[in-house]
Amino acid sequence: MFVTVETADRTAPAAVIVAIDGPAGTGKSSTSKAVAGKLGLGYLDTGAQYRAITWWMLSNGIDVNDPVAVADACVKPVIVSGTDPAAPTITVDGMDAAGPIRSAEVTAAVSAVSAVPELRAVITDLQRTIAAEAPHGIVVEGRDIGITVLPDADLKIFLTASPEARAARRNGELKGTNAQQATDLAATREALIKRDAADSSRKTSPLAKADDAVEVDTTDLTLDQVIECVVTLIEGVSAEKAGRDIR
Repeated sequence: MFVTVETADRTAPAAVIVAIDGPAGTGKSSTSKAVAGKLGLGYLDTGAQYRAITWWMLSNGIDVNDPVAVADACVKPVIVSGTDPAAPTITVDGMDAAGPIRSAEVTAAVSAVSAVPELRAVITDLQRTIAAEAPHGIVVEGRDIGITVLPDADLKIFLTASPEARAARRNGELKGTNAQQATDLAATREALIKRDAADSSRKTSPLAKADDAVEVDTTDLTLDQVIECVVTLIEGVSAEKAGRDIR
């Protein structure tokens, strides 16, 4: 029998797994959390996990620019991600890391840390375990989910937006969370482009669109429009999966 999860707004199959990829500033986190909440699915921010392990290394004196040191240390911290889209959490060795991982220091170091193959292997295994154990399915967002982490996901979505739109959104986010971190639009745009280049050119699991991913350009869309688009895509795949399960 096919089991569904009922929510106040929509209905989705219990085990649907959705991969949402894309560069920073495209609305991945806001979209993923909202969609997961509407459909009764879990939510996983994989970028937070890389930020968490980066924060741990900075806090423990690991040279984040030394790949060997990063590789040796990456198995030591215990990272736990809560997957409730209404209140996602992340801890490192039992300590709440949600705030510290958003610091400018972590932001500057996370690309170098996340490029280390041994570390990516550890985090990828963690992500696959979380997705496999999600009782009602899950929305997993990041940069290499459809390509590397969950290549067999039920649905893969790749969000894009112009650098200008992404910079405006990110600059607004920074001002909204910590005025001291806010930078001007041009500097934010430059930082995003630099991060894109680093993520797209790394040898291990680069930022890329999976061949079977649905691309959604969010440049001229409101957040609500993006959410509705993604929910509709998931419901279409869910209906197909339900039909296969019944047969």
